[in-house]
Amino acid sequence: MQALRGRGHTVTALDPARGVISDAEERELSTGKVGATPPTLESLSKFAEGTFLPNLTSMKEIKDAEVVFLGLHGGQGEDGTIQALLDMARVKYTGSGHLASALAMDKDLSKKLFRAAEVNTADWLMAPATVEQVEGMLGMPVVVKPSKEGSTVGLTLVKKREDLQTAIQEASKYDDEVMIERFVPGRELTVGVLGTVALPVGEIIAKHEIYDYECKYTAGMATEEFPAKLSPEATARVQQQALAAFKALKLGGCARIDFRLTTEGEFYCLEANTLPGMTQLSLIPQGAAAMGIDFPELCERIVKLALE
Repeated sequence: MQALRGRGHTVTALDPARGVISDAEERELSTGKVGATPPTLESLSKFAEGTFLPNLTSMKEIKDAEVVFLGLHGGQGEDGTIQALLDMARVKYTGSGHLASALAMDKDLSKKLFRAAEVNTADWLMAPATVEQVEGMLGMPVVVKPSKEGSTVGLTLVKKREDLQTAIQEASKYDDEVMIERFVPGRELTVGVLGTVALPVGEIIAKHEIYDYECKYTAGMATEEFPAKLSPEATARVQQQALAAFKALKLGGCARIDFRLTTEGEFYCLEANTLPGMTQLSLIPQGAAAMGIDFPELCERIVKLALE
């Protein structure tokens, strides 16, 4: 909001569950921080009861907007629900459409489309699965996670066979489908896509073995390097894979595609984020900055992509 106002735009802050945000609350929110642990299931269920305001798309602030800049993560903000509502109201918005948003949120469908587009991705199974099936098809360790969730919520890295069922039960709390995926050790890389252009590749160096919720949202738990230390050939290859993944899921606007790079030099696509973090220190803005695009210009470019 501050970035867009700095470029001369008139911006209204609105929470789709509560309505317009006052100037005082806006100032308070702008200084706040994200907690180190995910929201509790109880708090998530309370939010689900309210969902979005019944008159959301008929509100003057939405109806009269040239563009709605979506700053939502996970749930109905990223799974195509809010996008479908805005489509029906014929309101333009940033990011991907309702179908692409739903496809990217569903990791099982995403991986099937990645494979069809020749984007390399790790082998996986969907629960229920026995320990014998998992060990025979994927080996250990494996990553167990909700199929339709973000920010590594409900995710467990399973190294011992006796921990598998507990991990599946934990992921089941957050989604009706659970994915069991072969763990790919290696470097964590990310590629932003802006329109049809792949941004410089970034590397995430996390304190934990995986880039989990705490590492994502706690200062000092991860460092990022833009551009990543890769050869020009490797950089071009992962950028091409990112664009192919972006196209396979029919994404639009701005998105972030995450990868693992093994010691053998193989890239594995982890997932696509249709509404990636958008603070000045987030990954997409860092990638844009490495290309000479400052934060206000990036935000304005995202708005222009929505208008197009």
